[in-house]
Amino acid sequence: MESGKPNCTMVKLRGQLERITYCNEENDYVVAKVRVYGRADLVTVVGSISSPTPGEVLSMSGEWINHPKFGEQFKVAFCTCSVPASVYGIEKYLGSGLIKGIGSVMAKRIIKIFGEKTLDIIEESVEKLLQVEGIGKHRIEMISKAWAEQKEIRSVMVFLQSQGVSSAYASKIYKRYGDESIAVVKDNPYKLAYDVHGIGFLTADKIAQKLGFDEKSPLRAEAGIIFKLHELTEEGHVYYPYEDLISATKEMLGVDESVVEIAIKSLESENKIVIEHLQNDNVNVRGVFLLGYYFAETQIAKKLCEIKNTKANIKEIYPEAALKYVQKKLSISLADKQIEAVNAAIGNKLLIITGRPGTGKTTITKAILEIFSLAIGKILLAAPTGRAAKRISEATGREAKTIHRLLEFDPAKGGFKRNENHQLDCDLIILDEASMIDTLLMHHLLKAIPPQATLIIVGDINQLPSVGAGNVLKDIINSRAFAVVELNEIFRQASQSSIIVNAHRIIGGQYPKIDNAPGTDFYFIAEEDQEKVLQKILAMVKERIPQKFGYDSINDIQVLTPMNRGVVGTIKLNEALQDALNPRGFEIIRGGRRYRTADKVMQIRNNYDKNVFNGDIGVISAIDAENQAMTVNVDGREVNYEYSELDELVLAYAISVHKSQGSEYPAVIIPLVMAHYIMLQRNLVYTGITRGKKLVVVVGSKKAMFLSINNNKIAARYTWLQERCERTLS
Repeated sequence: MESGKPNCTMVKLRGQLERITYCNEENDYVVAKVRVYGRADLVTVVGSISSPTPGEVLSMSGEWINHPKFGEQFKVAFCTCSVPASVYGIEKYLGSGLIKGIGSVMAKRIIKIFGEKTLDIIEESVEKLLQVEGIGKHRIEMISKAWAEQKEIRSVMVFLQSQGVSSAYASKIYKRYGDESIAVVKDNPYKLAYDVHGIGFLTADKIAQKLGFDEKSPLRAEAGIIFKLHELTEEGHVYYPYEDLISATKEMLGVDESVVEIAIKSLESENKIVIEHLQNDNVNVRGVFLLGYYFAETQIAKKLCEIKNTKANIKEIYPEAALKYVQKKLSISLADKQIEAVNAAIGNKLLIITGRPGTGKTTITKAILEIFSLAIGKILLAAPTGRAAKRISEATGREAKTIHRLLEFDPAKGGFKRNENHQLDCDLIILDEASMIDTLLMHHLLKAIPPQATLIIVGDINQLPSVGAGNVLKDIINSRAFAVVELNEIFRQASQSSIIVNAHRIIGGQYPKIDNAPGTDFYFIAEEDQEKVLQKILAMVKERIPQKFGYDSINDIQVLTPMNRGVVGTIKLNEALQDALNPRGFEIIRGGRRYRTADKVMQIRNNYDKNVFNGDIGVISAIDAENQAMTVNVDGREVNYEYSELDELVLAYAISVHKSQGSEYPAVIIPLVMAHYIMLQRNLVYTGITRGKKLVVVVGSKKAMFLSINNNKIAARYTWLQERCERTLS
């Protein structure tokens, strides 16, 4: 394995890699300790080294530097790696976890028998390993397969590196294409952007350029358009105006407009995109949709209309009697708006209930469940996330599932088992936290709901819109095509909570009431200096809040921040909180991240095979270096990850406000500083504050709070669902 290019004026150094202190697999930057021949102490080596493994022999060219903090280091400009020849080196090499089935203990046993011939034995006569205690036929197969894969992955790494790409994606590419990896990349590197998670168009484009692909290549232009549309869906857009898309793609690719236009026509003819003329009083554009998003949006409107207009499978309910019954049963007295909501649920096949916290959405949900349970058969409760489903289940005493689990993903077929051909068995479905639901998920859910079922959608439109594309709840409400009840009265018990009172003040454009008096559940700690904000958060999570309120630092307290970057962004906060709360767990380093046993982690993309989804939070229960695997406990269920899959997991001591949607935590801490300027808006602060169930602490700048409250400009999303739903009225 080679890194960089040699220079005759550089210093040469050769030694054995002892341990890796830091490794960023995305750019191959490594900090390592090397046992250099002729030197007594280990040498600190820094620089680009592709896929280093302890025990390997490194032949390096570079220069000596003196780091102001870490002292003397050797900065690598060029490096080749070779397998070790000494017994010590081979033991370290095999014990590093390079080969599944061989850990440090097993490596010692193998070396004891075969010594310097060990690697030759694994390569040529692997069955001889049966002589080693603890190795049977199954482990032989595992070792043989892993050794062969490592050789092939290494050849992929060498090839990718020759194209100027880091080794981070080699195992993923090999996992996707196997022995065809190099052939696929040479034939059409843009396939990587579609097929391999983590490799986007820009990386694929670098490979293509190294391979000599013409910048005006139709493959490149079409891949660029698809990439740009996907990038825009990540910003929330379901479609994008034709002219704007042409301009954005032309700029990204550095080609003439005509090249992009030809590619768009080709993609349209291949049914990969849809171009639709969209027109109303304010809009007159050609909208460009990815095919899946176009189909999803049109079908949402169609299915909502179908559910609304199909006769319910329900016994007749008499509203007056139902209201008397449910108030007596639940020992409550419903307010006027709540009575309106109950009557609307009885009188409509499809109803949307919206309202801020403390206005009684959960009470209404319980009342509707009590009434309908006497009149119909099967009732289902669903929410977008596991935490949201758990919360509504605890509040109602009935089982609630995430939408993904409700729809039953089938790994074999790569889709949901529940769909238009195998619909859900239900007469009523209540969908909670609906502001989180994006266009694609709503489409999959609706096609699985039988038309005769009653659908009640519950959500708060003041929260941040869904992370995925669309503005589903708001578009449905604004269409005025369906019955909507907005709850707007804060009830007496809720009005005693400063969290709820201040949430209402903030969303109404008023500064929160802050007195930090004993007994309050809302605190604001003023601090302008970001480093001091960080230190105060660490002190509160580790000591002050647990000591004063009895909350557990990991399970009960959640830090929510507007951004990922910066001193009090998720990345830095997680590193600091990990060291403060879990400094001694067994650790591995992947992709520049440290993972330790007992760490709090979050899944950052849907993985249907594992039945874990974007936003799910768990705790690392085990790390198996020998088998290159990690186990994470997610809501009491053990989920296994291979090392190559760990880019799906990030530390979750601190998460973004966006990722917190649909969740509630006993205690929430929110840093709010001027460095977050670009993200400071009213609905973001409102969403963060309403995640706190019993305690909210905001730490930061009063100016940042003022700016957030005064900024009610929500970034526009290009969607056409409202207009499609409006057509159901005409």
